[in-house]
Amino acid sequence: MRPLTFSFLAAACLGWVLVAVAAPAAAQTSLPRIEGRWKTIDDETGRVKSIVEITKRGGKYYGKVVELFRLPNEDQNPRCTDCTDDRKNQPALGMEIVRGMVQQGTKAEWEDGTICDPKNGKIYDCEMWIDPAKPNELKVRGYFYFVYRTQTWVRVK
Repeated sequence: MRPLTFSFLAAACLGWVLVAVAAPAAAQTSLPRIEGRWKTIDDETGRVKSIVEITKRGGKYYGKVVELFRLPNEDQNPRCTDCTDDRKNQPALGMEIVRGMVQQGTKAEWEDGTICDPKNGKIYDCEMWIDPAKPNELKVRGYFYFVYRTQTWVRVK
């Protein structure tokens, strides 16, 4: 009966080791992901402005405007006439407005990238984060030194 007890204890220990190793890996994959489509909401007016699709390329994240929501009296195909980089005179629809975001370790936080406001052509440093308790909300902060604006983008399902 002694070899059977040893086998049982060995199997139980192996099971605990597997659980201990697999649990952190499962926790990492359960973090909210930034990839996908996000509805941008103007932080000043509360109006839905666009849909931005965020994708990953070469370990960094980029966001492109894939849909615009314009009022009837607004230009339906605005261009970034005030942009000073390669986006100069590009239509807002199809424009890559988020560039080079890097995930911070295993957190649901991204930074070290930039975001462009096609309305005025300005490019801001950017950081983004998702509160794991609210996985369908992406906080997007554009900042210049100590001045910043933060918008809440909502995941499109």
